Amino acid sequence: MLCAETSQKNIWSAGWRDPDWASYTLGVFICLSCSGIHRNIPQVSKVKSVRLDAWDDAQVEFMTSRGNHVARAAFESKVPPFYYRPSASDCQLLREQWIRAKYERQEFTHPERQEPYSAGYREGFLWKRGRDNGQFLSRKFVLTEREGALKYFNRSDAKEPKAIMKIEHLNATFQPAKIGHPHGLQVTYLKDNSTRNIFVYHEDGKEMVDWFNALRAARFHYLQVAFPGAGDADLVPKLSRNYLQEGYMEKTGPKQTEGFRKRWFTMDDRRLMYFKDPLDAFARGEVFIGSRESGYTVLDGLPPSTQGHHWPHGITIVTPERRFLLACETESEQRAWMEAFRKVVDRPMLPQEYAVEAHFKHKP
Repeated sequence: MLCAETSQKNIWSAGWRDPDWASYTLGVFICLSCSGIHRNIPQVSKVKSVRLDAWDDAQVEFMTSRGNHVARAAFESKVPPFYYRPSASDCQLLREQWIRAKYERQEFTHPERQEPYSAGYREGFLWKRGRDNGQFLSRKFVLTEREGALKYFNRSDAKEPKAIMKIEHLNATFQPAKIGHPHGLQVTYLKDNSTRNIFVYHEDGKEMVDWFNALRAARFHYLQVAFPGAGDADLVPKLSRNYLQEGYMEKTGPKQTEGFRKRWFTMDDRRLMYFKDPLDAFARGEVFIGSRESGYTVLDGLPPSTQGHHWPHGITIVTPERRFLLACETESEQRAWMEAFRKVVDRPMLPQEYAVEAHFKHKP
């Protein structure tokens, strides 16, 4: 559905798939989902149904003179290239804070209001899940673009950080369902060439989204230095990434004689990781998924002699070294995983990905 928050089109015609709602004070057409967010800022946006509510001539004339194109030019004139523009599939928090940033706080018409995420330095307290006990405890976090790192401290007066996460290898993605909090953010980084997960949240939604965009800003400026010839269009897709696929599958060991065990799998670009629990700090194992040209394929089903799996819908991942046998509980989950694997296998490998592959091959 076309919407002021996600679409580039400006429409007011029965011939289009029009959104069913509009803000008659802002002059924009919005979808049902975004209309609920607009209703929460009545001092800025007042909402009506396009089809069910009565419209007077002055309101219709105002909508005709404005529309999504004009409003976008007015309210998004100075969006930083690193700022995350949510899509309809993103979580409620990202969509709500985008709308509030645009219309309520007008951050993209007044650049000085962007300082919380554009200053190159940020510190504050976030609730972080403990690696071993699973409890969320308040921890001090410091993001410093000059050092190219995100740090956190176990005590506010500690001189040395508990962890230093290099911006070069850092990713952040909102995971409210997994973390169990609507503002839950998963941050991953490489520690000794293995993926380390930390899970954080803040009760203030703006605070959490500001942290997210500050991390993206730091990544953006790092990549600008690392790839001086690249334009914004090349760099922005590399600032943060959502996982291609996540969920439970069964797996067996390298000898393929062990029983199948249920594990939580995460497909992060070319890294397939599996965990005993979705909120584990470290994966039990990681598999590199290369390209078809390098000898990687994905097959529907399991070898006929396979035993020990409880779930009926199998997947075989063929790598140059070995075969990985997996099983899904439902056919729809199998299809989703197959699609994710094939998307990666069909994509040619980048030069730097060969170095990552080499590291996986030499893992003990």
